[in-house]
Amino acid sequence: MPALALSRSQHLHETNRRLRFWLDSLRAQPGQPAALAAPEHMAALLSELLYAGAALRAQPIPAPGRDPELDTELQDYRSQVELLRDLLPSLQRQLLAERSRLEAQRTRLRSAAEWARASRQTL
Repeated sequence: MPALALSRSQHLHETNRRLRFWLDSLRAQPGQPAALAAPEHMAALLSELLYAGAALRAQPIPAPGRDPELDTELQDYRSQVELLRDLLPSLQRQLLAERSRLEAQRTRLRSAAEWARASRQTL
């Protein structure tokens, strides 16, 4: 038996559910440090946004009030995107701090490797 086709509002509802999951995993909980955005998080968010954007552009959106369920999901989607927009500066700061940490670690490793190489030559 074929699966029933989901309506636009149902597709958007599922997209909102997934976006909420990924955004909740990135938001700092009270008293907790913010989670570092893993590449998988960013890829999942981008995938959801691209999917939703393509779906929304595929058909014209009816005038407000014609499809109340879709109106609700569109408002929820807008809220999710606005939340992401608000999170982006802190994600950028985290990623810049992580890059700085990794560059410092790379410099330490390079120095240690040069020291080890020089030590072998003196023996």
